[in-house]
Amino acid sequence: MGESDESRLDTAEPAGSADRAPEEPAKPKESAEPAATGGAEENEGAAAGKKDRAAKKKRSGLLETLAYVLGGVVVALLVHTFLLQSFWIPSESMQNTLLVNDYVVVNKLAYKFGPVERGDIVVFKGWNGEDTIKRVIGVGGDHVKCCDAKQRITVNGTPLDEDKYLYPGAKPSDREFDITVPKGRLWLMGDHRNNSADSRFYTDDGHQGTISEDDVTGRAFLRYWPLNRISILSRPGTFSAVR
Repeated sequence: MGESDESRLDTAEPAGSADRAPEEPAKPKESAEPAATGGAEENEGAAAGKKDRAAKKKRSGLLETLAYVLGGVVVALLVHTFLLQSFWIPSESMQNTLLVNDYVVVNKLAYKFGPVERGDIVVFKGWNGEDTIKRVIGVGGDHVKCCDAKQRITVNGTPLDEDKYLYPGAKPSDREFDITVPKGRLWLMGDHRNNSADSRFYTDDGHQGTISEDDVTGRAFLRYWPLNRISILSRPGTFSAVR
């Protein structure tokens, strides 16, 4: 019976036998701290990336704004150089069409594809070399004369009805002249004939007071300042009768 018990003991021992190497103690779980440390690094990296992207976006926005500004400046310069230009009126010679301190816009391409026309208001390099503004009365080949029996200026024998643009009370001219305008040149006069040093005053300059078409900057087509005087500067109808 003792053997049987011992045998049973032997059979039972493997489950908890002293001959078997003791089980290694369970490894402690990795501390959560490294995981937490790794997470912080990742968060810092993400934040840095986000910050870098924001900085790049800001730089890109600044560069885009700068490009727009520079582009606008370039366009403005091109427009000013080749298309439109603003001019300030400093004198009374074009009253009442243009008053002192009015501003006009000049189309610099107006005569690149067509001739200067009678009645146009043009800016040109004047007799003193400065920018000057007057009205075209005669073009190349025209016979311009002052005055007929009714004290009207005539162009090619056709009298001009200038009441719509002449300064109130001013005569068409208090100086007599009889000029045939050379080809490629212009006879110009201010609308305030009593207060305008124009072609009439330079008839002894070797060009009979006329100005070369090449000296014309462009046609004034818009008065834009002051705001209460905004107006298109159209060509008077009286010139359409001239042949």
